[in-house]
Amino acid sequence: MLDHASNRPALPPEIARRRTFAIISHPDAGKTTLTEKFLLFGGAIQMAGQVRAKGEARRTRSNFMQMEKDRGISVSASAMSFEYGKYRFNLVDTPGHSDFSEDTYRTLTAVDAAVMVIDGAKGVESQTQKLFEVCRMRDLPILTFCNKMDRESRDTFDIIDEIQENLAIDVTPASWPIGMGREFLGCYDLINDRLELMDRADRNVVAESVKIEGLDDPALADHIPADLLEKLREEVEMARELLPRFDRQAMAEGTLTPIWFGSAINSFGVKELMEGIAGYGPEPQVQTATPREVAPEEGKVTGFVFKVQANMDPKHRDRVAFVRLASGHFKRGMKLTHVRTKKPMAISNPVLFLASDRELAEEAWAGDIMGIPNHGQLRIGDALTEGEALRFTGIPSFAPELLQTCRAGDPLKAKHLEKALMQFAEEGAAKIFKPSFGSGFIVGVVGALQFEVLASRIELEYGLPVRFEASQFTSARWVTGDKAAVDKFINANKQHMAIDNDGDQVFLTRMQWDIDRVVRDYPDVTLSATKEMMV
Repeated sequence: MLDHASNRPALPPEIARRRTFAIISHPDAGKTTLTEKFLLFGGAIQMAGQVRAKGEARRTRSNFMQMEKDRGISVSASAMSFEYGKYRFNLVDTPGHSDFSEDTYRTLTAVDAAVMVIDGAKGVESQTQKLFEVCRMRDLPILTFCNKMDRESRDTFDIIDEIQENLAIDVTPASWPIGMGREFLGCYDLINDRLELMDRADRNVVAESVKIEGLDDPALADHIPADLLEKLREEVEMARELLPRFDRQAMAEGTLTPIWFGSAINSFGVKELMEGIAGYGPEPQVQTATPREVAPEEGKVTGFVFKVQANMDPKHRDRVAFVRLASGHFKRGMKLTHVRTKKPMAISNPVLFLASDRELAEEAWAGDIMGIPNHGQLRIGDALTEGEALRFTGIPSFAPELLQTCRAGDPLKAKHLEKALMQFAEEGAAKIFKPSFGSGFIVGVVGALQFEVLASRIELEYGLPVRFEASQFTSARWVTGDKAAVDKFINANKQHMAIDNDGDQVFLTRMQWDIDRVVRDYPDVTLSATKEMMV
C-alpha cells in the first residue's frame, strides 16, 4: 500500500499508529484544561483537576515546576504519552506564556502537527499569531479547537473569518455549535452527521451522541429547541456553500485547518477533536537533516534533542534531554552514537512521560518523545544515531531581545553562579555571555518574565540569591567570517565582545548604529541574529 501523496511505503503499524503533536494557544485559551481532558479520555488520569484547584493532590498533571503551580501557566514544555483507542498520542506541551517563545519554537520542530486552541470570545490573539507563523514556516498541519463555547462567544462565522484573514489559512468546519453561552447545547458533527449533546451536570462524563440521518432528520426536534434548530440548519447550509470542504491533502500541506467547537472544561468537543487527530492527523513524518533526510520507517534508530530540562527532580541534580525519535525501533540499553562528540552512549534508563509520572521506557518507536537523563552531555540540537554522522537541521536559536547583568548576592559564590548559569544556558532557557572586560555575566532572554523565572530557579535549585541589573547593551549578534577578519574585528571592538556558553564570539550592541557601523567598516565579517543549535 503506497501513500498517494508521497509514494512512500506504508509505515510499520507501531509507527503508523503514533500521533505526535503540540498544542499552541494564547495564555488563558484553555490549553492546560484541554490537555487534562485528553489525558482523561486517554485513560491516563481518573479525574481531571482544575489548574487552581485546592489541595496539592489535584494540581494539574502537566504543570510541575513551582512557578507554574503559582501562576497557573505552563512554563516548561513537557511531553506526555497516552493511548487513545488504537492510537498512541504523544502530546508535547508548549509553554503558553509569550515570554517563553524560543522554547516553544523549538518544541514545534519535534512534532508532526499542531492543535491550535482559540478562545471563542477573543478569537485570534497576538501570541497565537506568532506561534502560527512558526507552524507555517514548517508547513505543519494544523487542527483548530474553538474553546469556551459555554461562555458568551462571538458569531461562528466571525471567528472563522478572523482565522482565515489573520492567519491566511482556509478553515473548514468539522462541527458546528448549537447556541452559545448559557444556551450552548452542543454541536452538530458535520463529518459524521451526528448530534453531540453536552452534559452540563457532570463535567467528567462524556456527553451523549445521537446518530441522525442528516439535518432534515425529524429526530433533531426531540433534542433541540425550534429556534436554535432553525438557526443551525440555516448556518450549516451557508457554511457548506461558503467554506471549503475538508481536504486531507490541503490539511497535510498546512493550508487548510478543520475547526471543532466545544468547551474543554465541560469535556465537550474534546472527544471529536481527538478522533480528528487520530483520523486526520499525520503519522510520523520525514525529518530534515544533512547530509540526507531521515524517514521514520528506516531500520536504524536516530533522534534529536529539542529540549533539555535541568533539575526535574530537585533532589538529584539531573537533567533530562527530550529526544524526538526520527526513525527506527529503540530498545532500552541500546548504544547510540552522540554525533557531536562522536562518543557512544549506552541509553540505559530512558523515560517516557505519562503526565507527571515518568516510567522507564523498554522500547520506543519513531515519533515517540523520550527523556534521557544525563549530566550535561546532551545539548539542544544534538543528534543520536547508530553511527551515522547526521545533523538534524532547522532547530533555531534566536538572539535575545533583552540583556541584563547578573551578579551573585554573595561575591564569594561567583563560581557557583557560573555553574548555575551554564546549566540554564545548556537547557536553552537563556543565553549567557561572558564579557571580555569586567566581571559578572550578561544574561540574554527573549521575554522579560524569564528573568524572574531564572532568579527564582537559581535561588530554589542552587540556594543562590542573585541580582539582575540593567546592562548598557541591548542586543547581541553572533560573529562569523574569515578567521583573520574576525580576529581583527575582535581586537578593535574588545569592549563589545563576549563569549557565549558554546565558546562562540558574540558582539554586544547598544543600538542599531553599532550594527550599521560594523556592516560598513567590516564587510568580511557577518553578524547574525540566529544560529542553528548545531555542532
